[in-house]
Order: sequence, then structure tokens, then C-alpha cells
Amino acid sequence: MKIAELLKKKTTLSFEVFPPKDEVPLDGIQNTLSHLYRFKPDFISCTYGAGGSKRGRNIELCEVVEKSGHTVMPHLTCVGHSRDEMKKIIKDYIDRGFENVLALRGDFPAGWNGTNGDFSHADELIAFLSAEFPQMCIAAAAYPEKHISAPSLETDIACLRSKQDNGAQFIITQLCHDVPAFERFLEQIRKAGVTIPVIAGIMPVLSCEPIIRMTIFNGCSIPAELAAIIGKYQNDPVSFTRAGIEYTAVQLHRYIAAGVNGLHLYSLNKWEKITETLNAAGISN
Repeated sequence: MKIAELLKKKTTLSFEVFPPKDEVPLDGIQNTLSHLYRFKPDFISCTYGAGGSKRGRNIELCEVVEKSGHTVMPHLTCVGHSRDEMKKIIKDYIDRGFENVLALRGDFPAGWNGTNGDFSHADELIAFLSAEFPQMCIAAAAYPEKHISAPSLETDIACLRSKQDNGAQFIITQLCHDVPAFERFLEQIRKAGVTIPVIAGIMPVLSCEPIIRMTIFNGCSIPAELAAIIGKYQNDPVSFTRAGIEYTAVQLHRYIAAGVNGLHLYSLNKWEKITETLNAAGISN
């Protein structure tokens, strides 16, 4: 099922998962997926590492999702790929029944200063995919508080408009804990002519150190409400997780009220806490 078609009919719920290391069996992630499936997700996205690491395992994982009868969306980055390699990758995806792809620039491996491939930016990759494989449904990433390397939010929004104009059919955002900032972002991109659906990427607040690390790494702000949880429970992991789940459950409703077209939870392959969070938000499995 093409995700862009689903977005015309409903507000979607989806999850991101990642493949295990090469030496680790898929049993663990298959168990995680079996629990996430209980929420009837509209699709599952599958990521992989910088520079294409674990891309083979990514395909394995995507096949597991596809064969279960659920819609899958593999990630695809510019890093290290030529045009010919991209053609082979997408042809392989099509042969496996994959209809959706999230086109990204991707993170550079250590020591790299660029993509070392034929595509330098995501909009170039999107244009190529759209022209060569019009049957694929292409998603683009967006950054509500701007990409950390962008000189300004306005510049970043112009890049997002270019992704749309080159063929992206919907957007999934990077994490953003500041809902008012997200609402301003939505208003600004609509004024800039970005009309395609926007799915909010949600990073559940489950552990103190990882949430601080990931938030800072992505150049995102920490709102006062979240800062209070960090300050109060930073040395009490159990209480932090409990407060974080309650905070995330409220955030889900705030994003729905903001008018997003879908909720996309970065599951971190932790089905137990994702289940608790969704149940706390009144989304039962």
C-alpha cells in the first residue's frame, strides 16, 4: 500500500525500527514487531546505519514486515551510492514488493566530509527516484527546528520545498519536543508552498541520558516541562521513565490537535515502553 494514499483517508500511526547487528538473529526484532502490530500500524519504517552499514539486514527486516502483511518503508540515503547502484537498489525493492521509500541525505561516516556518491542532497535523490521509478511512493524528512547544519530555518524550509517539488509525496519530521515550535513550523512551510502531508516524528521520553543526547545531537530544544522531568528524576530511572511515558502520552494528543497527518514513533525497538505510552494516551492494542 502506498502511504500517500493512506494519508488521504486517515491520520496514520506508524513505527520506526532498526535491524540488529549482523551476528544477532532477527528473533528479537520479530518479537518486538509482533507486539507493535497489535496497534494496527499503517506502516513500519526500517532504518540502517551511516554509510549503508546494516543495509543488508535492513532488507531482511523489511522483508519480514512485508511478509507479515504490513506496509513497509525502507530508508535510503545518498551516502556512498552512484546512480547505477540506486537503480539496482530500487529495482530490488520493487521486486520484493516494497512500494515506499524514505529518501535521505544520510549521516556521514566518521572522517567523511560529503556523501562520496552521485547525490549530495536528498532533493537530488528524490528527483532521481521520481523520474526513474514513478511507481514508488517517496517520503522526505523535515526538521521543525531546522537541520543542525542549516544556516536558518528559512533556508531549511526552502530545501523542504525543493524536496516536494522534486517528487516527495509526504513528510516525516525529525523529533521535536516543542509543540508550539512545531506549530510555527507547520504554518511557515504552508506559507512557503509546502502542501504535502506532514507526519510528526515522536521520540518517546524513556531514559534520561539518551533523550538528552539525541535531542542535543539533532539541535532540538528541551522545553521547560521536559527540563523539569530531567531535573527532578535524572538520578531516578524508574520515576523518570514513568514521568516520561506520561509526558509523551500528552505530547501525542498535542500533535494530533496541531493538525498533523500522522504520528510516527521512533520505537528504539522497545515494544514494552511503547505499549505503555500508547495505552497511557488511550490508544489500545
